[in-house]
Amino acid sequence: MYIAETVKELTDFLEQERTAGKTIGFVPTMGALHAGHASLVSRSVKENDITVVSIFVNPTQFNDKNDLANYPRTLEADAQLLERIGVDYVFAPNAEEIYPEPDTRYFDYPPITSVMEGPRRPGHFNGVCQIVSKLFDIVKPHRAYFGEKDFQQIAVVRAMIEELHIPVELCPCPIVREESGLALSSRNTLLTGEERKLAVNISRILFISVDYAQNHSVKETHDFVVNTLNALNRLDVEYFEIVNACTLQNVTAWTDATEIQGCITVYCGKKPIRLIDNIKYKG
Repeated sequence: MYIAETVKELTDFLEQERTAGKTIGFVPTMGALHAGHASLVSRSVKENDITVVSIFVNPTQFNDKNDLANYPRTLEADAQLLERIGVDYVFAPNAEEIYPEPDTRYFDYPPITSVMEGPRRPGHFNGVCQIVSKLFDIVKPHRAYFGEKDFQQIAVVRAMIEELHIPVELCPCPIVREESGLALSSRNTLLTGEERKLAVNISRILFISVDYAQNHSVKETHDFVVNTLNALNRLDVEYFEIVNACTLQNVTAWTDATEIQGCITVYCGKKPIRLIDNIKYKG
C-alpha cells in the first residue's frame, strides 16, 4: 500500500494503473475509520482491481469551527486498517494541497438540499460537493462508495454527478451498526461510556417505529419517535423527517411514495454530540 500526500504522486500512480486497463474503486473519507468504513473499502477491494481511499478532513463542509477542530484524526491507525483490508493507495493530503486557492464554486440542488441538513448546516453540502468533485477529478474512479448513514449526502452527490456528467458509478452501501444497534460513526469516539448507552436508544426507537408504523399514520409515527427520544434525559431530537426516499420531501401518508425513509438527527450527552441515523419504512 502506498500513501500519497500530493496530487501529483497519486495521479502518476493511477495513470499507470489505468494504462494497464485496471478498474479503480474509490472511498472518500475524513478518517477516524471504523467498521462502517471498512465495509465500504472491502466492497471496493472485491469489485475493483485497484482501491483508493482518501483521508481528508475537509474544512469547507464544516459550518462550526469547533466541530472541525474536534473532529478525530487518527491517520496512523487508519493506514494500518486499510493496509490489512487490501487497499492499494491512500491519499492523505493537507488542506493547502487540495485548496491552493479558495474554491469559489457553488453547488445547490433544491429541493434535495433545502431540507434536513441543508438549512441546519449552511454551506455543508456545498463543501461536500466541492471536495467530492475535486477528488473525483483527481482519482477518476470507475466506482465510488458511500455509506447510507449519510442518506441525504448520497442524494446530493448523485445530483452533482448528473449535473457535471462525471463518469463514475455511485455505489451506496448499507449502514453498519454495533451489536447494540448504534450506527457506526467517527463521532461515536467522542461519547462517554454512559453517553454511548444512551445513544443506543436512537436506533432502538427507530426499529420499534417500523412496527409502530404498520398501524399508525405518518404523523403519529413521527410524534412517537420524537416524543419518546426527547423524554430521555440528555437526548434532544434536532429533527426527524419521514420522507420520499428519492426526493427527500416529507410525506403525509404511507401511500405518498413507493420508497419512504425516516431521517433523524439527535444531540446526545452533556456536551452534546450530534448523531445521525435513518431507517427504511417502505420500499
